[in-house]
Amino acid sequence: MTNDLIVETRGPVGRIRLNRPKALHALNLAMCEGVLEALEGWRGDLAVEAIVIDHAEGRGFCAGGDIRMLAASGATDGVEARAFFHAEYRMNHRLFTYAKSIVAVMDGITMGGGVGLALPCTYRVATENTKFAMPETGIGLFPDVGGGWYLSRLPGRIGQFLALTGHRLDGAECLALGLATHYLPGEAIETAKARIGETPQDIAGVLDALSVAAPEARMLAQQDDIDRLFASDELEDIFAALEADGGEWAAQTLATLKTKSPQSMKVSLRLLHEGAGMASFADEMKQEYAVGAHVVQRHDFIEGVRAVIVDKDNAPRWDPATPEDVTDHVIDQIFAPLPVNEAWTPG
Repeated sequence: MTNDLIVETRGPVGRIRLNRPKALHALNLAMCEGVLEALEGWRGDLAVEAIVIDHAEGRGFCAGGDIRMLAASGATDGVEARAFFHAEYRMNHRLFTYAKSIVAVMDGITMGGGVGLALPCTYRVATENTKFAMPETGIGLFPDVGGGWYLSRLPGRIGQFLALTGHRLDGAECLALGLATHYLPGEAIETAKARIGETPQDIAGVLDALSVAAPEARMLAQQDDIDRLFASDELEDIFAALEADGGEWAAQTLATLKTKSPQSMKVSLRLLHEGAGMASFADEMKQEYAVGAHVVQRHDFIEGVRAVIVDKDNAPRWDPATPEDVTDHVIDQIFAPLPVNEAWTPG
């Protein structure tokens, strides 16, 4: 087991703690494999009644995945990147289908891979420290780890807005949108974990008792604008609607979108459109794996990581540079299924 995870059993509760504080607990391959191993070990253990996933020291819950590795691999043969996605998506699927109750404590930064770790869990606890986002279009990627499933099921067009802009939600907004099941003050988290250990058969009761009224969910004030301006699944239509609106919020949102990868935004819109009709979460993960395997070896991902993560000049040179230049043919290539012997399976 990797040192980047702390896995232990405390009475009737299995504990998984992410332990990469210098990387805000971003996931690597060993961590994904470790979570899978722990879940498998507890699956048939009658003494373990529930699972709690949180983080060790630091500001994170989980800031995402090992982006530098993915880009370095994508710039060559992509083998290491595909191995990571394969294990990560199996972890996401295992959490989604797990028979025992799992509590994810989103007390801090919860982005990208952290979202994929938290959202399949039975109970998802937000706090005043929660910073939740799927910011992948800013690095030439797309909201994976089940993003096509979860975001497409949010009210109205909020999922499309979050996928394209990478907008950060606070804990109150997560609760209002159903991304979190409970809102607790950060100082109550240790008490919650202790009480879950005492009564793992009544996790809902424990969390209900410790929950407090969340602040106003500010995003809901913009829902009418979001539903109207992001109504189309065509990126060019969204740009045109924002341009024509004339309001300050629309202008700011358009400026944000113009910093994102046009290719990634079009991939995201199609992903959510198709994800809304997926028959199962496994089908969603199979598609996202194929899309991810293609995207990590394309220019925009490698360039986005260079600009945002490596050089930090925040001036990516997207190619294609405009929505109009990203053709349907390019998107069809990215969504092409992999050969049967290379396709993702739940395991």
